[in-house]
Amino acid sequence: MKGGMYLACHVVEQLLKDGNMFDGPISFMFIPDEEVGSPSTRGLIEEEARNHKYVLVPEPAKPRKFISGRHAFLRYKIHVYGKPAHAGIAVGVGHSAISVMSRTISDIESFSKVKDEITYRVGNVSGGNFVNVVPTECHAEVLCVAPTDEAMKEIVKNMMSVAREDENIIVEVEPGPVRPLFQPSTQSMPLINEAIKIASELGLELGHGQFGGGSDGNFTGAMGIPTLDGLGVEGDGHHTKQEHLLVSSLVPRAKLFAGIIKFLSSKVK
Repeated sequence: MKGGMYLACHVVEQLLKDGNMFDGPISFMFIPDEEVGSPSTRGLIEEEARNHKYVLVPEPAKPRKFISGRHAFLRYKIHVYGKPAHAGIAVGVGHSAISVMSRTISDIESFSKVKDEITYRVGNVSGGNFVNVVPTECHAEVLCVAPTDEAMKEIVKNMMSVAREDENIIVEVEPGPVRPLFQPSTQSMPLINEAIKIASELGLELGHGQFGGGSDGNFTGAMGIPTLDGLGVEGDGHHTKQEHLLVSSLVPRAKLFAGIIKFLSSKVK
């Protein structure tokens, strides 16, 4: 993502230095909470997008593809509350929130249909107080991915079905930020086709498609504003210690971004 931010800023700066004049405003938005779903900035993004005809997203590039759509992302928090007891002498009296959470996590992740790109993943768990106390609380965060509206509805139904309460255990499900489904649209096709043409002129044979991995393009694409995503640099190892960009992609991707900017500038006269 940082590589794409640099690329976008550098390209526009260089175009201006070279004497290019733009026939419409170009706005940059740098989103500090994008990795957690943009909960505090979604409204700002959508407000700014309404004042523009096109949206370009310099997220990491896909090999040989533009990103013309993205799956929906739904976040949830799970809270489990149990019953305390001394873990050494009264185990049978207590009810462990951690034990219940472990079974709940297994149930949630079993909803996944990986072949259909519908996934449920628990990525963060915390709970317990002291090793000699049956844990009374446990909390987890879940990320769900849906490639279709039907899958989104299924996820909501499945996640809410996890909630339960009895005299010993409470399981609460708290919905969090949502990235709406962004699918290739008729509004975006002229932009996509021109981008493919520009890429071809630069010796890059690129197609397009819908992928997982959410971005703020989910918001603008879902609004119907022509949005083209995946315009950053190429790389691999995303969200790992091996994450890296390919230096060899910097120049061709910068030329591609510049070509798209020039085309769009001519379209807003």
